[in-house]
Amino acid sequence: MAVIWAKQALLPTGWSQDVMVSIFDDGKIDSVQSGIDPSGQCVDILMPAPVNAHSHAFQRSMAGLTEHRGSDPNDSFWSWRKLMFRFLDQLTPDQVQAVSAFVQMQMLQAGYATNVEFHYLHHQPDGMPYDNLAEMSERIIAAADQSGIGLTLLPVHYQFGGCDGRPLAEGQRRFGNNPDQFGKLCDLVQKSLLQLPGDAMFGVAPHSLRAVNAGQFDAFSSLANGGPIHMHLAEQKAEVDEVRHILGCRPVEWVLENLDVNERWCMIHCTQLLPHETKGLARTGAIAGLCAITESSLGDGIFDAVGWFANAGKIAVGSDSNIRISLAEELRTLEYSQRLRDGTRAVMATQKQSTGRRIFDAVCAGGTCAAGRKTGAIAAGNWADLLALDNDHPDLVGCRGDKILDAFIFCGGNEMVRDVWSAGRHLVQKGRHIKQDQITRHYVDAVKQLRAMF
Repeated sequence: MAVIWAKQALLPTGWSQDVMVSIFDDGKIDSVQSGIDPSGQCVDILMPAPVNAHSHAFQRSMAGLTEHRGSDPNDSFWSWRKLMFRFLDQLTPDQVQAVSAFVQMQMLQAGYATNVEFHYLHHQPDGMPYDNLAEMSERIIAAADQSGIGLTLLPVHYQFGGCDGRPLAEGQRRFGNNPDQFGKLCDLVQKSLLQLPGDAMFGVAPHSLRAVNAGQFDAFSSLANGGPIHMHLAEQKAEVDEVRHILGCRPVEWVLENLDVNERWCMIHCTQLLPHETKGLARTGAIAGLCAITESSLGDGIFDAVGWFANAGKIAVGSDSNIRISLAEELRTLEYSQRLRDGTRAVMATQKQSTGRRIFDAVCAGGTCAAGRKTGAIAAGNWADLLALDNDHPDLVGCRGDKILDAFIFCGGNEMVRDVWSAGRHLVQKGRHIKQDQITRHYVDAVKQLRAMF
């Protein structure tokens, strides 16, 4: 049994002093006690390590390659998407594994303990399945075995090129499965996940209303086998217009009228919601999976966090395109987007909670549902997903209680992260992943080959 002792720790009841956390060998927390003399691994500031609720790992290898404008003066998500399709046509299984391990390592070093991978890169460049239908999924699993991160793997069902049922375009061929083939893929992935420790989880992801037949959604609950269900929803204006044209109403309106949405569902982005949609979707209990850095990069729009919280909505955050992996910056960008839109400050603070505390608590709780993982709080029975900050960092010196979270989120970042445990696995030590050199070397080899093609 491992023991971690902290001068200050954020517990479900609030900040506590001299806290001892005992962890079973399987990675679950046995007990949490306050007012205890130091013993075991000693840290200064201990908090729950949140879930990274939405990631496309392979896109990390594109970072820095899309910040130019071609002949079209109206560069947008859709022009970025064309480059992404060209880029992924070059990716090999070995490269996907190397990039994924690097992404997971950076997530851990940013303070996340869990990677929820929205995985849709299934097949060979011409769309033909590999001899092993789950080849690419197993590369994500192999990466998690190397990085040690907690993994919730979501195979993505992606069948059509648009709401009208048109065939997949050239750049989408690697994504495509019919319902029968997707069911076989899900079975194979669940068996492959048994290679990982017991905290690994499975779920499914209908990609979007554009990519899945409206009549197929009833199947996803059983396919998920009790795990989470994720879907992109209302991310772009053109997407909203297409859904309205084909299905007769806006995406969120269609979801509310046709799907049995609950806390197992995580709706990604939701940047194009009207007030009545925000209210209706929040009250279903579904999680809003927010990726503020990527949404800013792609010009998606601004999620209405104020209206969402006013209706008791739950949120989680993810690094999506992974061009920048930073827990602190993800939360900061989310709050700052609200300030820019509304012309005010401390938008998500309450009279009882600072801005940083309210957002951090929200993503810890929402990430639990989004990952299908018993985490989000330092409490007996939960996985020991823990984050220790560096109390010697100049911007944390003298901070106590919620001021720690405010400093971490609004004037700090990854450099403040000292130690991270995922299900008790001590993976980041003194700010460095225990396999950093090996994982980085493989990543560099992979991206050198890819970037030479562009």
